[in-house]
Amino acid sequence: MTLKDRVAIVSGGARGIGLAIAEELAAQGAAVVIVDPGVSIAGEPEQPMLAEAIVKGRPNWAAVCADVADAAAARTAVQTAQSRFGAVDIVVNNAAIIRDAFIFKSDDAAWDAVIRTNLTGAQRLLAAATPPMRDQAKSGRAPGAIVNIVSSAGIYGNFGQAAYGAAKAGLIGLTRVVAHDLARSGIRCNAVAPFAATRVTESIKPANEAQAAYKQKALQVPARYVGRLVSFLASEAAAGISGQLFGVRGRELFVFSQPRPRQRAVQPHEGFDAAALKALEPHFADLVTDLEAFSGDPIL
Repeated sequence: MTLKDRVAIVSGGARGIGLAIAEELAAQGAAVVIVDPGVSIAGEPEQPMLAEAIVKGRPNWAAVCADVADAAAARTAVQTAQSRFGAVDIVVNNAAIIRDAFIFKSDDAAWDAVIRTNLTGAQRLLAAATPPMRDQAKSGRAPGAIVNIVSSAGIYGNFGQAAYGAAKAGLIGLTRVVAHDLARSGIRCNAVAPFAATRVTESIKPANEAQAAYKQKALQVPARYVGRLVSFLASEAAAGISGQLFGVRGRELFVFSQPRPRQRAVQPHEGFDAAALKALEPHFADLVTDLEAFSGDPIL
């Protein structure tokens, strides 16, 4: 699982899950570039030079204090990895903000900001990083790896998280496409839905007892477990694993099923037959939120 001589870029890497991932990558031997504008959980300016403070005194770390959704900042991150450490092997798309609102109270600017950071930011970084990653693989360097940090909110949904859930669901789709696009190069792309104590879990406003239980238990889960899984997926030990959707909650690891037809019904020629749809009903997914689905005790 060693990452010696590998070079990683981690967006949103100055705190929380992003920092835990960066620290674990570094512990396994990787050089790390963190990209972080030092904003609040809502994306508002807060500590613009936080990334610089984080890397100070850490050998083989570098910082880009900028918004990864800015294409120029994404290119700077890649150029920094290349100029400082000689390559770019690992990309972790972790940057995310949250601005919750019920869909009937949607704010266009809030929607745009969340989609821009959580989804467009990943596309910008991958658009900048994958050309040199492909070139490196062609020249004989061991193929790299991409890990996109998604959310169970993008799988199950949750109250008031239209923007956040849509962005994370989009990132799952992007994971699958990128896995296909880079398969011939041997570059892997997977997604991880993390469960850990972060600013996101702290901001949860429970809508029922199950969600309150989720928040209480989630706040007990250290982020380092996420870093361990990401480091494994970034290593050559994970060769051949691509296009998968994983979850990690403490010591629990799981792989999510991905949308595939579960049952089939055939309609008659003459018109729509509701009975055919009724036959599919036993296979409908339950309408539960992610907080309710994962309200049980984590294994630590």
